[in-house]
Amino acid sequence: MDPYIGEIRIFSGKFEPKNWAFCNGQLLPISQNTTLFSIIGTTYGGDGKTTFALPDLNGRTAMHQGNGEGLSSRELGEKGGQSEVTLTLEEIPSHSHVPGSHTNADQESPENAVWADVKGSIVSTPDAYTNIKPDIAMNAQSLQFEGGNDPHNNRQPYVGLNFIICLFGSYPPRA
Repeated sequence: MDPYIGEIRIFSGKFEPKNWAFCNGQLLPISQNTTLFSIIGTTYGGDGKTTFALPDLNGRTAMHQGNGEGLSSRELGEKGGQSEVTLTLEEIPSHSHVPGSHTNADQESPENAVWADVKGSIVSTPDAYTNIKPDIAMNAQSLQFEGGNDPHNNRQPYVGLNFIICLFGSYPPRA
């Protein structure tokens, strides 16, 4: 069976098979590809007068267009998503940190620290919230921001393959 014009397949070769092209967003002349243009038009780009574009699946995951129960509607040719994101405070899961201190309250990092009373004795269950005036001022660097606000990779596990689209073959019949 001949492939349908406009059909997309996954191909593991490093070359474009005859009558197929990589789905890399390239512009094609309408005059040489009228049948394919009649199927996909300018859905993926081009000026619609002399050129049209093939789908660009470089670095993208294909998703079926339309909508399903509980899903957002997706249009043919719509692109979305990001390869990297920086979380906002609202996106970070609720969590807590164990407080730490040093006897002299002069350490920059509370790492491996313990609560201590005014005399310097370790306290097993400190009363961290009290209206008693503190005897020792806390070092300003004991409470500091953490994190660098750098974006992180947002990709699902992947393997690189080629998506190819049929340029010449059978015209797909309508159902």
